[in-house]
Amino acid sequence: MQYQHLSEFPQDFLWGASTSAYQVEGAWDEDGKSPSIIDMCDHPEGTADFKVASDHYHRYKEDIALMAEMGLKAYRFSVAWTRIIPDGTGAVNPAGIAYYRGMIEECRRYGIEPIITMYHFDLPYVLEEQGGWSDRRTIDAFVEYAKVLYTHFGDSVKYWLTINEQNTMILHPGAIGTPKGKGIPDKKTLYQQNHHMMLAQARAMKLLHRMCPQAKIGPALNVTAMYPATCRPEDAIAAHNWECIRCWNFLDVVVWGRYHSLAHAYLKDRGLAPVVEDGDEEILKGAAPDFIAINYYSTATIGASRGDGSDVAARAGDQQIMLGEQGVYRPEENPYTAKTAYGWVVDPVGLRMTLRKVYERYHLPVLITENGIGAPDHLEEDNTVHDGYRSEYLEAHIRQMRLAITDGVELMGYCPWSAIDLVSTHQGYGKRYGFIYVDRDEFDLKEMKRYKKDSFYWYRDVIESNGACIK
Repeated sequence: MQYQHLSEFPQDFLWGASTSAYQVEGAWDEDGKSPSIIDMCDHPEGTADFKVASDHYHRYKEDIALMAEMGLKAYRFSVAWTRIIPDGTGAVNPAGIAYYRGMIEECRRYGIEPIITMYHFDLPYVLEEQGGWSDRRTIDAFVEYAKVLYTHFGDSVKYWLTINEQNTMILHPGAIGTPKGKGIPDKKTLYQQNHHMMLAQARAMKLLHRMCPQAKIGPALNVTAMYPATCRPEDAIAAHNWECIRCWNFLDVVVWGRYHSLAHAYLKDRGLAPVVEDGDEEILKGAAPDFIAINYYSTATIGASRGDGSDVAARAGDQQIMLGEQGVYRPEENPYTAKTAYGWVVDPVGLRMTLRKVYERYHLPVLITENGIGAPDHLEEDNTVHDGYRSEYLEAHIRQMRLAITDGVELMGYCPWSAIDLVSTHQGYGKRYGFIYVDRDEFDLKEMKRYKKDSFYWYRDVIESNGACIK
């Protein structure tokens, strides 16, 4: 669709940026915090761990002041469950409450809307030792944790996200990492964990609506459009297979309280369908999310299964990986898209397609909670960082966002990854995403001074013009 006139970004559009607790905070065992499963993971050799990260825990006032200078309207960050309830259940840690209360108040002081992610891969390790998400007791523990958050912060936080990239945790758990000494669960176990997360999420959403009726809540999934490799009907079927299994099966449960019909047929056929206990179906119904948050980095191109082992052939990497599955789909290369240095597909137009599909299917406002490009940024002698590639990447995606709005998509905001440099889950501090440079190396912490990258000033102009500077 080529339009004669493009819509403008809404006046209340949430121009923001994102981080996660374990990747930015550091202070991994301070002030009563207990270890999470992320803290107990093995790290790739030669890369930084999360013990200090970007030291946001001690420097958040400085960092939020810089975000305000950049003009952010929103800051999406996650709360570490292990700071709030160190034992997973039971006693609440006053120091954790005070820390996040300070974060929220600092955001409010600058007119920045806090957007809180309740769970970003970091289950308390004590709960993992008791069975983790395989144990139904973790459902109750999550709801208890949610109630504590709503009680202490519900008066000052309008936007909540439940579980970050649940589909990635289930479909590609190795991309997130597994705790030391523990292997990756089998698929049957993973889909049972998924069911328990769905129940926890539904209960948490209903609880927020009761406790904080003025607030809004939604899921945050890694969602992407799928392309068939050719116009062969079999390729189109395979692309639809993977789109339903990877995306719609997770969102359908949240929005409509039921599993996607095709995806559930696949689960039953493979013996992977979760055990659904009495009352579960009722819990899943009526969660009533207020919006849908999506993390978007790339699209996927899919070919028909050949029915043999060659179907499994990894494309790209990290959370964006496609492995293929015999009899379901095979990953293919897309000659019409570029790639980052880390092999991720770069497809701004695919963001427009993804937004169209999500909004057309669910008719709920959409919030983009992650989008960005990682690179080994370099601090020059004059303390500048020339990351024009980041501005170009983001500008191309913002241009497609405006087209999606013109298409009729109700887009709430844009929170690229990331507000500030943080530890990449896989590449440590060698792979940077932020608008703000943190001067540290993998193991040499230096003074961890903050410096504004070129993209900082570029994004400030975008926000100040409400996107009008991008044509």
